[in-house]
Amino acid sequence: MEVQELFLLALAISLDAFGVILCIGINKGITLKSSMIFVFSFGFFQFFLSFLGGYIGTIFNKYIVPIPTIVGGLIIIIVGILMITEGFKEKEESIFLNKIMYLILGVSVSIDALVIGFTTLSYINNLFYLFMSSLFMGLIATIICSLGIILSKYIKKISIISSYADYIGGIILILFGLKMLFF
Repeated sequence: MEVQELFLLALAISLDAFGVILCIGINKGITLKSSMIFVFSFGFFQFFLSFLGGYIGTIFNKYIVPIPTIVGGLIIIIVGILMITEGFKEKEESIFLNKIMYLILGVSVSIDALVIGFTTLSYINNLFYLFMSSLFMGLIATIICSLGIILSKYIKKISIISSYADYIGGIILILFGLKMLFF
């Protein structure tokens, strides 16, 4: 696979994480430390799941392909609903500061990387090249998510978005999850 093709593939699968990280970044209770943990979680799981998928891809390819999209979509819908319900509550701590969310969201936005590994990277016979290709995909996801956090800080300054961040983010995540399930 050419570097340009790998870059476009990495960019495409990073867009899910970018959308979710924007929603996280506009949340009132999110700290810089928490947002960076999400960024690295998303990047790590993009790397790990694409590597795992490439490594065992030919064995499970025909059984796993539809499952990751369904699971990822449902998880993102649930997180969207939780964000909206959090908007109704007057509490200081954000749902995103719960440490388990780093894992849950990291995996849910990276499940498509598992599928990419199964389908696209599974032909790479050299373990080193598979590792480097997967690492490149994780690095691109980390960069894209970092840009998403930076952008969300500017978006958060818009007063109407700041006031309704939980609702806006929740609705976007629900729509995104529905897109994953049905389109």
